[in-house]
Amino acid sequence: MKVVVAGGSGALGSRLCEDLANRGHEVVVLTRRSRTGPFRQVEWDGRTVGSWRTELEGSAVVNLAGELVDRRPTPANLDLLTRSRVEPTRALVETSATLSSLVPVWLQSSTLAIYGDAGEQVLDESAPPADGPPQMAGVAKAWELAAREANTERMVTLRTGIVLDNDTPALDRLRALARWGLGGRVGSGRQWVSWIHIEDWLAVVRAMLLPTGPAMSGVVHATGPHPVRNADLMAALRADAGRPAAPPTPRALVRLGAVLLRTDPALALTGRRAIPARLLDAGFDFRHPDLAEALADLRLRHRAGG
Repeated sequence: MKVVVAGGSGALGSRLCEDLANRGHEVVVLTRRSRTGPFRQVEWDGRTVGSWRTELEGSAVVNLAGELVDRRPTPANLDLLTRSRVEPTRALVETSATLSSLVPVWLQSSTLAIYGDAGEQVLDESAPPADGPPQMAGVAKAWELAAREANTERMVTLRTGIVLDNDTPALDRLRALARWGLGGRVGSGRQWVSWIHIEDWLAVVRAMLLPTGPAMSGVVHATGPHPVRNADLMAALRADAGRPAAPPTPRALVRLGAVLLRTDPALALTGRRAIPARLLDAGFDFRHPDLAEALADLRLRHRAGG
């Protein structure tokens, strides 16, 4: 099939495009600036309907467009995070209304952060979004709302947890903390972390685009079946790096460090205990459901250059 990917030059987008192309699918990346790469690229401004609209005729759409959330929760950054998601999504939606037929399947990226800081609640796809914080739930709700009127036969809203993959900001930072002896629990350490191995995330996307059974629509959680507490995540990272126990990082120090690193302390101090109920009910086979094994697999791939 032909798949048009908005946000295809980012970490997840690049991995997805490579995965689909290696399986024989035609991949087109919508980009603001063409670069040398293995996939056909078509320029767009991410805001208005343009000549790129012809690429959507008969094509599946994967919308991953959006700036990285790893930044301070200032009003300016909140506006940037929202606009970088909403404007490209609206452009895609407006374009879909001009096509001669419905988009066969539209995969709309979103995030489990839409549930805010959910404490001990077990979240499946029926859980309602939270009211805040604005840089998490607020941005995610605006992103999903912008896609609601897409002219498509089937819309899948993929709320994704932390994707563990080599050479990505999330795992690189966590591994660095463990190596530097700072791999203790963060804050109370009781906040839940919902995560998924990159191989499983790619398999989820393929299952949504190319279902072998009944096709899903609506909200789907792209996360592993076994969320862990922050303290257990940090312990697994230390064990994988061969590092000893480390002292905890108090909340006050997290907030101070977030200022110095220009990031959002809520990324480390809040949590969501999300489960992929719909995938499990459909019999989806997670290849890396165990955190320790997932980290070991990624370490071995990294050493092998894969």
